[in-house]
Amino acid sequence: MHDATATGAALEITGLTRVFGRGEARITAADAITLSVPAGQSVAVTGRSGSGKSTLLHLLGAIERADAGTVLVDGDDITALRRKRLTEYRRSVGFVFQRFHLLPALTVLDNVLAPVLPRRTAYDKRERARELLRAVGLDGREHAHPGELSGGQQQRVALARALVDTPRLLLADEPTGALDSATGAEVMDLIVRLGREHGTTVLVATHEAAVADGCDRRLRMSDGRVVEDSASCG
Repeated sequence: MHDATATGAALEITGLTRVFGRGEARITAADAITLSVPAGQSVAVTGRSGSGKSTLLHLLGAIERADAGTVLVDGDDITALRRKRLTEYRRSVGFVFQRFHLLPALTVLDNVLAPVLPRRTAYDKRERARELLRAVGLDGREHAHPGELSGGQQQRVALARALVDTPRLLLADEPTGALDSATGAEVMDLIVRLGREHGTTVLVATHEAAVADGCDRRLRMSDGRVVEDSASCG
């Protein structure tokens, strides 16, 4: 693919904190997290539901704003960005969620193209989308609609869409949660493999320990904190 030499984003996270609610209902979903992620590394963020995995990814993707702390992405503090720059930053990040969020009225090809259709790009958008559909094993399904695909196939479309604009950072929040174990393992393998091929930095939140296998690194979260940091998942 044309971006095989792309390099991922380097992350420096310091004192990252996010609190929801007040008083007795107060929940610290991210509790002063400090963490470094080198460019191109794949990281599995594990832990039980409510441990803070999704909040961490949402903060890194600027979907939510931090209450304290900093996130440096290639040296730029995204927690200090104003609205326009925040929008630009979000566009530079690839997102994959548990729910596929595909547009049912659009074809598979147009779903992949959706993030870049309104923008000018230096590459051929349609050829790029077709390359990615081939990479995720959906060659020949370009004109199908999401309702004609299995859950695993829909998640593959969502992955192709997340990669269409060559993100340096890919955030996947429980991407296998709606899939059976065999299909989930295939999708997870694709996420890690394509991330490595593209040089993308990848963070995957999952409560399934087996899904984390194959990543370069595993973090385990509990009560908003990173309580375990293992250099290898393999």
